[in-house]
Amino acid sequence: MKPVLALVGRPNVGKSTLFNRLTRSRNAIVADFAGLTRDRHYGQGRFEQHEYIVIDTGGFELDAENAMARAMAEQTRQAVAEADVALFIVDARAGLSAQDHLIATYLRRLGKRCVLVANKAEGMGDKGQWTEFYELGLGEVIPISATHGQGVDAALELAFADLGGFDPSPDEESNGEHVIRLAVAGRPNVGKSTLINTWLGEDRLVALDQPGTTRDAISVAFQRGGQKFALIDTAGLRRKGKVFETVEKFSVVKTLQAIESAHVVLILLDGTQGVTDQDAHVIGFALDAGRAMVLAINKWDALDAYQRELVKRSVATRLAFIPFVETHTISAQKRQGLGPVWASIITAYQSALCKMPTPKLTRLLHEAVQFQAPKRAGMFQPKLRYAHQGGSNPPVIVIHGNSLEGVSAAYKRFLEGRFRQAFGLKGTPLRIEMKTARNPYARKKP
Repeated sequence: MKPVLALVGRPNVGKSTLFNRLTRSRNAIVADFAGLTRDRHYGQGRFEQHEYIVIDTGGFELDAENAMARAMAEQTRQAVAEADVALFIVDARAGLSAQDHLIATYLRRLGKRCVLVANKAEGMGDKGQWTEFYELGLGEVIPISATHGQGVDAALELAFADLGGFDPSPDEESNGEHVIRLAVAGRPNVGKSTLINTWLGEDRLVALDQPGTTRDAISVAFQRGGQKFALIDTAGLRRKGKVFETVEKFSVVKTLQAIESAHVVLILLDGTQGVTDQDAHVIGFALDAGRAMVLAINKWDALDAYQRELVKRSVATRLAFIPFVETHTISAQKRQGLGPVWASIITAYQSALCKMPTPKLTRLLHEAVQFQAPKRAGMFQPKLRYAHQGGSNPPVIVIHGNSLEGVSAAYKRFLEGRFRQAFGLKGTPLRIEMKTARNPYARKKP
């Protein structure tokens, strides 16, 4: 499971600039959902062997009087609660302020691991210019320039020091017992609680409730039809009698972490509302993470024929970027349509871990080229020579040849369709990488 960093500080100290620098590896805000203030954003980054989630917050004014500032402060409190480390950012040029003292007192009282960062320190070579920040009692002060990147690595090194105990990604886990890690993702009130209770209660499955810290998703081990599963819940489960009650409090961090740690993600939609922007964000993140998916439209029994047709059109148009994902219509409350969902979960898992022999891949590649060759790009005709598997979960096919930089996205989709059909891949993304052979006769630069 990825560690979470929260950027905290009073307004205009450079939090968003630092956020953009920390997330440059993914170069995107991965979640800016309705219901969260626009000043709280989630992104991803990588530093050395560490992948992490970073939260950008609005200005933290603990003594704010206006409603907007109070709302921003509450969002910051939630971000700090979700985080493993708080990066407390101060302005090296403006100097120490009363707000900095209030924030430092708040962080010390929480006992949250904290790294004190003095931003805008470019050109300030004399350490004496920021020694005043030691008054905050938060240990070493790391001078940085978020704009130019100076000192950012030092701040991250300190942030990740002694941080351990995070679960590996599914790619790194031992798969000896073939436990399928299944994440159920969806907006609040789409029926996750009802669906989970149906699964865990209907079949009288032995489930283990393993609550972690605030940041942890909860993993529930159970078995169905001889197959072991680990259900990763994104809302939080607590035992209530013989069933589980879902606390329907949407957490972006838990959703992202659950998706990252899963083999298969079950995306649950509310049939009465169609596909929302928030649904598309979650699906987009799962796709970017390379996770296999199954789509289930809940509350289907509550729709008439006209409404059902509208929902089908909404899915077809708004989710056209995932044509490989199997879609099911269900009623979790009435326990209708759940059997085929399980079959699709197994299929998606098997597809994500599919083994593709090099001879078969190369033969399929040659057959595809013979059927339809790639178009010439510039002076050279792309030559696709052989292919091999470069990874799994998601499966990656690496194609070698000459002048492959000219292969169009449309032709890659054509190849993807041929490979999918040949190996029966459903539910999983399939990535195709092109590697052009080095020209031994190319003139070397002196």
